Amino acid sequence: MSYSSPPPGGYGPPGSYGPPTGGYGPPSGYGGAPGYGGPPPGDRPKNYLALNILGIISCLPVIGIVGLVFAILVNNQWSSGDYASAESSSNVAKIMGIIGVVLFVPVALYVLFLVFMIIVAVASGV
Repeated sequence: MSYSSPPPGGYGPPGSYGPPTGGYGPPSGYGGAPGYGGPPPGDRPKNYLALNILGIISCLPVIGIVGLVFAILVNNQWSSGDYASAESSSNVAKIMGIIGVVLFVPVALYVLFLVFMIIVAVASGV
């Protein structure tokens, strides 16, 4: 068995590579805050906690509880550096809060109407 000659060009003489450039460690641009380089400009998104608490009191507390969970997630995700998820959770909490308030107003008016009717019935002696 015979070996052919090495391809032209070869690898060069041993030791011709030299020391690594730039030293060791992470490339430049790393080492900032966790996430993707620090918080985006602006304040932390609103969590709409009050709207969702009203949603729990309304006739469909499931919507309020779901909104409350997303409202609580906003602060946790922002603190951990997951800014996109915090914005998304804020939007979901806002939608659930609006649905909860829209349902809260008719329920509150109905309860006030019932209380008023009871007071009128008691006052008239029926």
